[in-house]
Amino acid sequence: MADMGSFRDAVIAWAAGPADTPEAPGGPAATARALAASLPVRTVVLLEGPSDAAAVDALATARGRSLAAEGVCVLPMGGAMSVARFAQLLGPSGLGLRLTGLCDEREHSFYARGFERAGAAHHEFFVCAADLEDELIRALGVARVAELVRAEGDERALLTFLRQPAQQGRAPQQQYRRFMGTKKGRKIRYGHVLVEALPPGRVPAPLDNLFNSL
Repeated sequence: MADMGSFRDAVIAWAAGPADTPEAPGGPAATARALAASLPVRTVVLLEGPSDAAAVDALATARGRSLAAEGVCVLPMGGAMSVARFAQLLGPSGLGLRLTGLCDEREHSFYARGFERAGAAHHEFFVCAADLEDELIRALGVARVAELVRAEGDERALLTFLRQPAQQGRAPQQQYRRFMGTKKGRKIRYGHVLVEALPPGRVPAPLDNLFNSL
């Protein structure tokens, strides 16, 4: 049975192909078009990668929302530099879907240019002060994040990491943020863990605003 995951996979395959390739019957472009209409899809949330998607999925669960059932596709692109391609395929110049997203501060220009080139300059996206992990660590506080790291069984790995010369003199918030990106899959796991630990009313503004817009 087709679901939002099938649509997401078709779009990713479509975006991976050459921009000037004709659409083939039964190919990813045709599949994405058919699924967009049949599901139906109304909004696509363009995210840099899977850790951001994990955080969005965790908050949706915490708020009792099924984004897929609401016609919202959460789509990790595999890098912010891909946003122009995805926006072109999905926005006003492509499937005609509403676009939004969440990006790091350093990625703002990629999103702004990508949305503009796709005719979606009026579609809103939300910007984290540094990145989403930084926003979540600040919202929870370093002491609470330390508790979560211990609860996840990562305390020994953290202490080994903190002994590295490059970490000396860095603020604890920066250290924890960097630690979460040092092992494959760790950022994704903590995307869930940090969001699930947020007290009511402490959701970082960019993430909260994204949800309020959906």
